[in-house]
Amino acid sequence: MEKIILLALSGSLRRCSYNTATLEALAELAPEHIHINIGDIGSLPLFNPDREDESIPEVSQLKAAVGESSGLIIASPEYAHGISGPMKNALDWLVSGEEFLYKPIMLINTSPRATHAQAALTEVLTTMSGNVVEDAYVALPLLSSGYDKSGILNDLQCVDALATALNRFVTYINP
Repeated sequence: MEKIILLALSGSLRRCSYNTATLEALAELAPEHIHINIGDIGSLPLFNPDREDESIPEVSQLKAAVGESSGLIIASPEYAHGISGPMKNALDWLVSGEEFLYKPIMLINTSPRATHAQAALTEVLTTMSGNVVEDAYVALPLLSSGYDKSGILNDLQCVDALATALNRFVTYINP
């Protein structure tokens, strides 16, 4: 079976982030032919269009990781009804590059109340010519659960939802 490389990005910088824990759990659940790299957007400098032509190692690494992946998995919290600052900053660095264009994207929502950010994120990704795969969307009610990666992996409903969404996503990428 053909190896598929996916890039997962968490929009949360929190040490005990549900979004990051979910991506880590998903990476562990992935079948052997699917490799999920969890990217780091926390070290990116603030986006400045005047610096787009500079060689900034963190930005170059992000763009290379996006370019090398068959698809993106994004899990991001909602702050004040919007996209998290770190996620929006990362997307701003990608907006003018060709690496992102038409890339299949799987979205994960870890809060049942984060509908505003999810809608805003979908709008931004679509505007950037990203290909949000709606059949691969997964919502997990983790807010206030206290779950870390192990807690997610021990919750059969979470495991089933993540595995089903990942299967749909990979089937979309590689029918």
